Amino acid sequence: MWILFAFGSALFAGLTAILAKIGVRETDSDVATAVRTVVVLLFSWLMAWLTGSVSGLNAVSARTWLFLTLSGLATGASWLCYFRALQIGDINKVTPVDKSSTVLTMFLAFLFLGEPLTWVKGLAMLLIGGGAYLMIQHKAQPAQAGEPKRATKSPLWLLYALGSAVFASLTAILGKIGIENIDSTLGTAIRTGVVLVLAWAIVFARGKEKAVGRIDRRSFLFLVLSGFATGGSWLCYYRALQTGPASVVVPIDKLSILVSVLFARVVFGEKLTVKSAAGLTAIVAGTLILLL
Repeated sequence: MWILFAFGSALFAGLTAILAKIGVRETDSDVATAVRTVVVLLFSWLMAWLTGSVSGLNAVSARTWLFLTLSGLATGASWLCYFRALQIGDINKVTPVDKSSTVLTMFLAFLFLGEPLTWVKGLAMLLIGGGAYLMIQHKAQPAQAGEPKRATKSPLWLLYALGSAVFASLTAILGKIGIENIDSTLGTAIRTGVVLVLAWAIVFARGKEKAVGRIDRRSFLFLVLSGFATGGSWLCYYRALQTGPASVVVPIDKLSILVSVLFARVVFGEKLTVKSAAGLTAIVAGTLILLL
């Protein structure tokens, strides 16, 4: 069952990227992250209440609280980087860099969780890493005669995307440890509370709280929808992590890149070049061989 939950996580995560991209077009990325987190928090605690896992809150150990808190902080940092990268970069470039966290996660799972690093995983790491590199190498097509000159996007998207990948890897490892002795639904709800505190603390620290009231209805709608998609992804993801190996669950979750690329083409008209398509194929192949 953990494999099914992992694929469910991938589907919802892919939808999250598209919905969030629309939501942050006219909204500050820090404010958007904070607003989305409110939705995820309500969704996760509702699920914890419906499944009855809230009753185990008093039995959560200090060690579990520590690792869930650290995982939540890493998640918050990853989100802040990811949605800032989405705001200033293309989905087809930001997403593969973020998904390259798979490589670091497998290393960390080997070092801290004792999960074996086999030749199959080594091959997968090469394919995923190489594929991500190919996908971010494609260049924008020059404007045709008579077309207005396209604006040059800030190269800072790459730094934010890399930050998102690093923190996402830490999230997986810390989260795996944190939910060892707790229901995954309750663990997700607790972590979300930490993310909420971090996200809003950054909004107030940067003096952006007034921007919340300036969010237009369309952006607000898509931020809310992306929050629900994130909540669904998290519930599936941590349920899969609880019973499956992190070094396999995380790569399957990263197949969300297929959903993101598909919708990026349909919604935003972002096209793949031959090189970036080859990179996407390598990422998918590297992920699938982990199921052998």
